[in-house]
Amino acid sequence: MNTIGKLFTFTSFGESHGKGVGGIIDGCPTGIEIDKDFIQKELRRRRPGQSAITTPRKEEDRVEFLSGIFEGKTTGTPIAFVIWNKNQKSKDYDHLKDVYRPSHADYTYQQKYGIRDYRGGGRSSARATAGWVVAGAVAKLVLKPHGITITAYTSQVGNIALKKPYTDLNLLMIEDNIVRCPESKTAQKMIDYIDKLRIEGNSIGGTVSCVIKGVPVGWGEPIFDKMQARLAHAMLSINAAHGFDYGKGFDGISMTGAEMNDPFELKDGKVTTRTNHSGGIQGGISNGQDIYFRVLFKPVSTISQKQTTLNKDLKKVTLEAKGRHDPCVLPRAVPIVEAMAAVTLLDLYLLNR
Repeated sequence: MNTIGKLFTFTSFGESHGKGVGGIIDGCPTGIEIDKDFIQKELRRRRPGQSAITTPRKEEDRVEFLSGIFEGKTTGTPIAFVIWNKNQKSKDYDHLKDVYRPSHADYTYQQKYGIRDYRGGGRSSARATAGWVVAGAVAKLVLKPHGITITAYTSQVGNIALKKPYTDLNLLMIEDNIVRCPESKTAQKMIDYIDKLRIEGNSIGGTVSCVIKGVPVGWGEPIFDKMQARLAHAMLSINAAHGFDYGKGFDGISMTGAEMNDPFELKDGKVTTRTNHSGGIQGGISNGQDIYFRVLFKPVSTISQKQTTLNKDLKKVTLEAKGRHDPCVLPRAVPIVEAMAAVTLLDLYLLNR
């Protein structure tokens, strides 16, 4: 499936070292002013080569819209766009043509399709997520007048983790450092650790946390389109994502029901909850409180250290991968998490309407 959504849909296309990546957005409401500077800013947050702890591949990531926009506003017709690849180095991957990289998609793609694009992972590369960020940026523009904000940040790298809940953090500081962690001392520890592993030819994973504010009561479609189920589907579609939880999540297993429950109360004439362990979702439907969740990302599979694996002839070989790779996906995953949350929320908004 290369398409996500039911009313607001996004279809993704492209490979890491093909001519370009992009997508088609359908079902976008009409008359939405398309702020191309904002969309480009979102793309810059995801693009490669932005810091010493990301892949050195250099791409401008300039989006070109082909349809669906007239005089700066959406027309209700499909919005097609492309981001041309400018810095392909396909020869860097010739040594991988007949080799199955450990924990990568090489073997499974070959077995499923009988053919694979070995250049940087082809379709399985996170390069394709550039188009996802464009779709997410458009969705954010639609949600903005409704007062909805989506903010993601790096909350853990390896064993280095933020100890404070999001309510005690200054989320305005997320873009103040290259790892996108809203606490400067913790951020520096994360950066130093990632850089150490980069020099060693290794990689590390961690978690991205996301906070959504302003969603009213009632979004989410039980039983099989619960809000958390749709969010989980979107998040686990992101490259290297290996886990999802919301609210107290896995931390809640050590709590009793009396501790976990969120008592209802009236505040300024409005129904609210005294706590928000549910993460803004109850029964699969938004309850008007902040929605918050975490996405766990594994270490990047492609590392430059020597590893044993198999080739297409099922012979044991030693692999020392070359090419340009992120030692940690988290800094660039932050805008992708936001984008996929926005695409999901807009679809749920339209379904609810």
